Amino acid sequence: MATNSVPNDYQTLLNSHLQEKRTANGGLVSAFDYEAALADDQTEGLLDDQSEQLAAFDVSTLDTREQALAFWNNAYNFFMIQQILTERGEGELVSSVWDYGGRYNPFTDNVFERQMFEIDGRDYSLNEIEKGILLGAEFEEKGWKEARVHFTVNCASVACPPLRESIYTSDNIDELMTENTRLAFNTDRHLRVEGDTLHLTELFKWYEQDFVDEGGSVRGFISQWADEAIVEKVEQTDSIEYIDYDWSLNRPGNFPEFR
Repeated sequence: MATNSVPNDYQTLLNSHLQEKRTANGGLVSAFDYEAALADDQTEGLLDDQSEQLAAFDVSTLDTREQALAFWNNAYNFFMIQQILTERGEGELVSSVWDYGGRYNPFTDNVFERQMFEIDGRDYSLNEIEKGILLGAEFEEKGWKEARVHFTVNCASVACPPLRESIYTSDNIDELMTENTRLAFNTDRHLRVEGDTLHLTELFKWYEQDFVDEGGSVRGFISQWADEAIVEKVEQTDSIEYIDYDWSLNRPGNFPEFR
């Protein structure tokens, strides 16, 4: 998967089957039409070709922060889509990524832990890509670690920050990390203020330390990247509650905005 040029196969999937919609609050929601992708004769070939490119890709060529961030974000998001389209019990799509195991079936590794996604001749898990690489010690030592990554990797669920129609490149990765974070803060599933209570996506509970390390505090991180109007509302709150994470598959029918 190239980092400066568009990897045509993954980009074609997004162009064909991803739907984006702006919200009244200035946010963004997106859904992937898995049913349409499965009905599309070219999907299987696109998945196979992109997988072959990733398996043969030389990660040592990722020389810069921007190249590395773009590549590993794209790889995570592609593999998640590929997983859902290719592993279907009795031919049916899962209703949630947890249907693969882990939460409801503790005897099966969850989709994030499965070491089955090949890059450069080695099998990775989604957790390795996200937590071990993008948010890992080596990137931190290089100064490449970005808490905004929590708003660019997509776990194929309604509550995830939106998947984007444009893939990440070394030229746009910083702009899109910032934009995705800002758009998420303008979407009620990720941030809303009710009275003096700040309601936040559970990402801020699960990965609190990443946001504290970067922004000094959760509120400090929000102040760095949110619109001024959001920052003013946040400053008027004195308590935080977390929004239940909706793990329903990010297909159009699961979003009121696309019904």
